[in-house]
Amino acid sequence: MDFMSSSGITLVSTLGGIYLLMLLLRFLLQIARADFYNPMSQAIVRFTDPLVRPLRRVIPGYRGIDFSTLIASLFVQLGAIYGLIALYGASPPSLGALVAWAFVGNLLFVINIYYYAIIGSIIMSFVMMFSGNPTPHPLLQLVWQLTEPVMGPIRSVIPAIGGLDFSPIVIFLGIQLLQNFIYETFGITTGMAAVILGI
Repeated sequence: MDFMSSSGITLVSTLGGIYLLMLLLRFLLQIARADFYNPMSQAIVRFTDPLVRPLRRVIPGYRGIDFSTLIASLFVQLGAIYGLIALYGASPPSLGALVAWAFVGNLLFVINIYYYAIIGSIIMSFVMMFSGNPTPHPLLQLVWQLTEPVMGPIRSVIPAIGGLDFSPIVIFLGIQLLQNFIYETFGITTGMAAVILGI
């Protein structure tokens, strides 16, 4: 692989991954009813609006679910997959296979977002506790709002013991099992993982 192809792969993976992350965060934060006026929320909206706003004219939302953002994330994933396959010099699969890869990639990306968001919330909570600052950073507020719809129901079933919250452990176990199920069900290979963002 020459320098241009290698550089192109790095650029597509990095820039495509960042934009896809912003789109999926926008979608998940809307579902979680996170604070729209949080500075971080506003930054995500401004970053993704150029692609989402035109799609919203033809793809309406339903009951608070912004399907235009979800479709935009699939388009970005599809474009990245096709571009990476071309840069690797391989032949692209059928359109149906590409759409399936994009769907699986976005699903695994969402799972990874929750995984790292929960880790981040744990770390930032400890930092806040020892810093003595009672006002949480806007990023931490957003992370809490994102993860609470997932952690809350588990916390209600498994209450804290001795001040320790065991809900993240249960979620991490569930994430591992779900990832294994997806990998086995869709037969994710090394080649597929190289061109699908979020794996």
